[in-house]
Amino acid sequence: MVRKWDAQEERLINLSEEEEIRYSEAVRRFEFDDQLGPYNLDSYGDWKQLSSYLSQSAIERLEPIGGQITIALESSWMDKAPQSDMERRLMEQLRESKFAKNAPVQAERRGCYYTSIPASVKHKNVSGGDLTALNLDKTSLLESVLAKNYQGQEDLLLGELQFAFIAFMMGQSLEAFMQWKALVSLLLSCSEAPLHTRTNLFVKFLRTFYYQLKHGFQRTQDSRSEDVGSSLFLDEAWFSRDIFLYRLSKDFFTVVFEAPVVDGDLLSWARKLKTLLETTFGWDLEDNAVNLIDEDDEFAPVVVEMDGS
Repeated sequence: MVRKWDAQEERLINLSEEEEIRYSEAVRRFEFDDQLGPYNLDSYGDWKQLSSYLSQSAIERLEPIGGQITIALESSWMDKAPQSDMERRLMEQLRESKFAKNAPVQAERRGCYYTSIPASVKHKNVSGGDLTALNLDKTSLLESVLAKNYQGQEDLLLGELQFAFIAFMMGQSLEAFMQWKALVSLLLSCSEAPLHTRTNLFVKFLRTFYYQLKHGFQRTQDSRSEDVGSSLFLDEAWFSRDIFLYRLSKDFFTVVFEAPVVDGDLLSWARKLKTLLETTFGWDLEDNAVNLIDEDDEFAPVVVEMDGS
C-alpha cells in the first residue's frame, strides 16, 4: 500500500499505478532509509493492544469503497442517526474539526460495512414480561448476532469492535462511534453469557475495552495526575454520568461481582476496568442512589408496560 500526504487537504491520497510501482521500487532499494527517523516503540505496544483481533480479511470486509474513512462523507447519515445529548455534542465537536472542514465533498455516501446490531430484542407472540427479561439480559441477542453475522466466531466480533474504535478515534468518524457503542452496549447488557456460556469472549472483551478506554482518555501533557476530565482526545461530555457507559458499566459490574461463582480472569479484568473508570472519570460505581437513563438513548433498557386488565 502506497499513499501520499496532501498538505493542502491534510489527508493521505491514492497514487497512480505507475507512481505506486516507482515508490515501491525505491523502498526495495532503501532510497528512503536515510530520511527515516526511529519508530516510536512506546506507541507500538498500545497499537498491538488496540488491533489484536484485526485481520486483513476483517478490514476488507468492513472498510468503505475507496478505503477512506472521514466524517465529511457521513453528512447524510449523521442527520438521520439517533442522538442522545452526549452524541449531539460529539457530533458538533467532529463537525468543527479540521477533518470535516478539509475533506473533499462527495456526491455519494461511502460508509463502512458494519454489522447491524439491533438495539433491542423484538419477538412476536412473546409475553410482555418475557420480552422485558430478554432485553434486560441480551445473551440471546448476542448469540443470534454471533451466529448470523460472525459464523459463531467471537474474534470476528472483537475485530469489528476494534475497527470501529480505531475509525472513531483516528478517522473522526461518528458512524464508527455509533457502531462501537452498539457493540459495547450489547456486550455489557448480557448477564448469562459472561458467567456461563461465553466467559472466554467476555474476558477478551474486557481486556480490549480496557485498553480502548485507557488510550482514548489519555491525559493532556499539561494536566496533573489528579485531574479528572482532562482527556487528550475527547471533550468533557465523556466524563458525565449521563452517558450510556456509566449505567451499562455499573449494571455489568453488579452482575460479575455479585455472582456466587465467577471466572478468575473475568473477575480480574472487571476489577481493572472498574478502577480505570473510577480514577479516570471520578465516577462512584458503588452508588446505588442514582438511576440514570437517557430517554433519547436507543440502547436504554426496554421495559414493556403490562396491561392492567
